[in-house]
Amino acid sequence: MAQDISGFGSVVSLVASKTFPAGIALTQFADDADPFDQPSVRIGDVAMGLNGDLLTWRKAVPLPITISVVPGSQDDLNLSILANANRVAQGKTSANDVLTLTIVYPDGSIITFANGTITDASFAKSVSSASRLKSMTYQMSFESVNGNA
Repeated sequence: MAQDISGFGSVVSLVASKTFPAGIALTQFADDADPFDQPSVRIGDVAMGLNGDLLTWRKAVPLPITISVVPGSQDDLNLSILANANRVAQGKTSANDVLTLTIVYPDGSIITFANGTITDASFAKSVSSASRLKSMTYQMSFESVNGNA
């Protein structure tokens, strides 16, 4: 039996404690970059002791998420507002938003990332060698995750 692994119809919901307390839905995803990506993270490590015995340990790590949206779209506008609100500069303070991000996949599965912060953003549009605007990419990191994707 074939497995349908389509991502078409995925929706990301983002709540920012101060900037977007009611939350925003993200659906205008990029076509020239991965729309949203949660890379593998190293949650433990190993080494070998002097006499060849295996040593293991675990470590707490942030859970990164990258979201790429269509430049100039409403999603881009909202994410740039979030990034600017949380950017510090001379004479400017950060909103210090606490983020919650929920992904609803087409198969009905839901995963929620909690206690996050925005960490990277572009503050100007970039143009590719193909003469088109590059997708706008925003990175966030989270403390915890619930659900199965």
